[in-house]
Formats: sequence, C-alpha cells, structure tokens
Amino acid sequence: MRIDVLPEVLIVDDDERFRTRLARAFRDRGHTVYEAADVATATDAARAHRPGRVVVDLRLGAESGLTVVRNVLAEAPGARIVILTGYGSIATALEAVRLGAVSYLTKPADVDDIERGFAGDAPPSEGSHDAPSLARVEWEHINRVLADSGGNISEAARRLGLHRRSLQRKLAKYPTRR
Repeated sequence: MRIDVLPEVLIVDDDERFRTRLARAFRDRGHTVYEAADVATATDAARAHRPGRVVVDLRLGAESGLTVVRNVLAEAPGARIVILTGYGSIATALEAVRLGAVSYLTKPADVDDIERGFAGDAPPSEGSHDAPSLARVEWEHINRVLADSGGNISEAARRLGLHRRSLQRKLAKYPTRR
C-alpha cells in the first residue's frame, strides 16, 4: 500500500488574518503548513523545512515578495512558488516568473485557485475582457520601466521624464482597480 505525502506549504503574507485562513484551508486538505510574515522568517522557514510549495504575497510591508522568491529558491530549488498580489502589474508578473515563480494570481484567490497555480494552470479571471483603466495602464508602465531600470528610482524617473519625488509619490499610491 502506497501512501502519498502531500507537499509541505509555506505561506508568506503580512496580513495575519488572510495568512491564517489560507493556512487552515491547506491544513484541512492534509498539507503540513508553515507561516511567515516577512522575508527573514520566510527564508528561515525555507532553510529549515524545504517546502515543496510556497505562496508569497508580493507586498510584505516595506519588503518585496520577489526577495522571498529568490531566497526560497536558493534554499529549496525545487519549490513551486505562487505569487499573490492585490496590485498586480505586467512588469512584476514577468519579474516573478523570471525569478522562478510558476504562477502569479491577484487577490482574492482561494485555495482552489492557488492549487491550479501550483499546477501551472491559470484560474479564469473575472472581467478579463474589460479594458484596463488609464490609471492601471500608467501603473503598469511605471512598474515596467522601474523593473527595466533595476529598481533604481532615479534612473526610472529619468526614463519616464519625471522628477524623482513625483515618481516616488506615484509609486506610493496603489493602482486603481479595473
């Protein structure tokens, strides 16, 4: 008789309520789950447990979930990583996949969406046929230029023809939902 062991899951999100709810849902499905609220704790958990699956929020307070992707894959190279974000952009999605994430989902995402993400199947997105708002397109363009500038705000501002402080103010705002 063969017993299949489900992969361990690491959930990295600074929103404690969301993280514990998601952890409970994975535990209910039989997974061993570890939780982290920041980059350092996530890196330590990846080193100690080498999880097979990792769910990472893109924005962890002042830190970036992309750092978690790099650190986790250094500690657990075979991990399948799904990025979750409330403020997705094309640039950050491309960067996440380039770093090794298998999927990039916008919140709210449930366990079924995340499981499909681990499998490499994108869940159907609601309103995917709607044109994005002008604010959304601007936000995505700014993030793409920032990513192309290696995260250097001064260089991105120069490329965009903006003053550095103006760019910083725009980056501090959340994009408007579609």
